Amino acid sequence: MAEWLKFKKSNCKNCYKCIRHCPVKAIRFSGNQAHIIGNECILCGHCFVVCPQNAKEIADETEKVRVMLESDKPVIASIAPSFIANYDGVGIESMRAALKKLGFYDAEETAIGATVVKNEYMRILKEESPNILISSCCHSVNLLIQKYFPNVLPYLAKTVSPMQAHALDIKRRYPDAQVVFIGPCLAKKDEADYYGNIVDAVLTFEELSALLKNEGITIEKGVDDTEESRARLFPTTGGILGTMQERLADYTYMAIDGTDNCIAALKDIENGSIHKCFIEMSACSGSCISGPIMEKFNFSPVREYKAVVDYAGEKDFDVEQPESHILVKNIEAISKKLPEPTDEELREVLLNMGKYKPEDMLNCGSCGYDTCREKAIAVFQGKAEISMCLPFLKDKAESFSDNIVNNTPNGIIVVNEQLEVQLVNKSAKKIFNVRSAADVMGEPVVRIMDPIEFVNVLNTGHSVENKRMYLAEYDKYVEATIVPDKEYHLLICMLRDVTEEEKGKEKRERIGMQTIEVADKVVDRQMRIVQDIASLLGETAAETKIALTKLKETIADE
Repeated sequence: MAEWLKFKKSNCKNCYKCIRHCPVKAIRFSGNQAHIIGNECILCGHCFVVCPQNAKEIADETEKVRVMLESDKPVIASIAPSFIANYDGVGIESMRAALKKLGFYDAEETAIGATVVKNEYMRILKEESPNILISSCCHSVNLLIQKYFPNVLPYLAKTVSPMQAHALDIKRRYPDAQVVFIGPCLAKKDEADYYGNIVDAVLTFEELSALLKNEGITIEKGVDDTEESRARLFPTTGGILGTMQERLADYTYMAIDGTDNCIAALKDIENGSIHKCFIEMSACSGSCISGPIMEKFNFSPVREYKAVVDYAGEKDFDVEQPESHILVKNIEAISKKLPEPTDEELREVLLNMGKYKPEDMLNCGSCGYDTCREKAIAVFQGKAEISMCLPFLKDKAESFSDNIVNNTPNGIIVVNEQLEVQLVNKSAKKIFNVRSAADVMGEPVVRIMDPIEFVNVLNTGHSVENKRMYLAEYDKYVEATIVPDKEYHLLICMLRDVTEEEKGKEKRERIGMQTIEVADKVVDRQMRIVQDIASLLGETAAETKIALTKLKETIADE
């Protein structure tokens, strides 16, 4: 399968919306990037429609058509009957005029081919009397059956689509012509490529509008009036049935739209619970007027349905019905070739996803898969990553953050703007002598500490950093940092218990004072001793002086 639908890697934001809406889960994730699995995709375009980041883009064939228009061969446009819903108030004659300005040789309605296909369906029912006949107009439905319900293939009409029938008719009338189909469908690009040499190129309505705008061409308003247009009903739900006025009494005729509804019906057919039915199937809810290109940019189902019905006439187009063998299309099963895990392999994946018990399998669908088991199979097949499981990530993140919060030596308290406790960790419980976090959760922070600093931070919006506080009630000193979280409207308080540090400081101060006192006493005592010694020395010196004087006088007298 050619790569008709691509991803813009820079835009993919891992929202998993595409996989949630993909009816066949044909998207894999690797390196946080979505990738379409070509051999599983049915090109319904749901992922393109729902992507909130416009991460998906459809392969553009505008340049290919430009080259065709510059060639010598006549290029004829086959315009899907849903054009009346996409281009408000514009009929086929206005479309033809605009396309001729672009360089097209002519433009016709694909509804001409739809008339041929409707006639062939009626012939098959009348002449071959199949138990069940499923319309083959929708290529996405065909791919769905080819890839996922190969047992139902015998019931799928082996008939070309209206696009192909019209292209065959154009080339019968203009043997050297090239045909460009223009419509609202992504899958038609693949159908034209897969069954080559019938339709030469496919443009979406969006591509045509861009081409016209680039050339400065405006489609003039005006709806032509013709009764030969019953097949214009084909792009609506039940539109094929609406053209089949001759119905066989022993058949039930029904229309089923939407891929999920088609899957449910195909399961019933596969189980053998449906018989004698003609089933019109469309992958898009609302059929082709709700095609992925129209739905993405121009979705108004009531207005669009009314536009198609009002434009449709009461008579069939006058067509030259080809022989049946010319309208046969070979539709074969397409193998997906993906391995299925054994029970043991599946159990191992589930364990890695944190699914240890049945109650762990929430089947929440956040990953895009309906059940945890389906997700585990996708992981085994390389289509999904374990990290896509939201409960798994939540539990992992909570476990990781809880380990950090509860094992840090610092106390942590988180309060809201009403100063109510939202979180208290193990260290904080120890500081405040709290037995259980439940005792304070949701309670005013004033129950455990003075809220004045919280109020200051809340009013000023400025953090408090490393402020020492004495918690008299607990006889503890803490160093507090309070940070406002403006995004989540919280205040985060981190407390470092510095009680031992402060008490050690007090002890050192007491010892210092005692040392000073002892030193003072020692100094005083030493001074007294010095004074005593000085006094004694003074008396002795005086006595000695007297004695020596007397001795001197005695010697002098002699």
